[in-house]
Amino acid sequence: MPQYIRKAAHRVVHRRVRRKLSGTAERPRLAVHFSGQHVYAQVIDDTRGVTLAAASTIEKDAPAKGANVAAATKIGSLIAERARAKNVEAVVFDRGGFTFHGKVKALADAARSAGLKF
Repeated sequence: MPQYIRKAAHRVVHRRVRRKLSGTAERPRLAVHFSGQHVYAQVIDDTRGVTLAAASTIEKDAPAKGANVAAATKIGSLIAERARAKNVEAVVFDRGGFTFHGKVKALADAARSAGLKF
């Protein structure tokens, strides 16, 4: 019996979500990723293949370090602020294959409270 590999299962879920979800110029995609040490968020226009805004805990002037709920909350509000500076009001949320719970939910709620609509 093959061994269950968490990373491979995560990739399968992400591919399934991405088949149904795409960002446009009017509603770009807010993509999130969580590694073991950092939180990453990007606002992407998939029709042009351009990243409109990005925020992560790996930046030198990041408001928080680590990959916890507090860091996700701060990155969520930062990505919303940067997206609104580029005149992006509404996005499509791409949870990246992660369960909408904990860090993902914290980032999404912070982005919503900072003014992004999704």
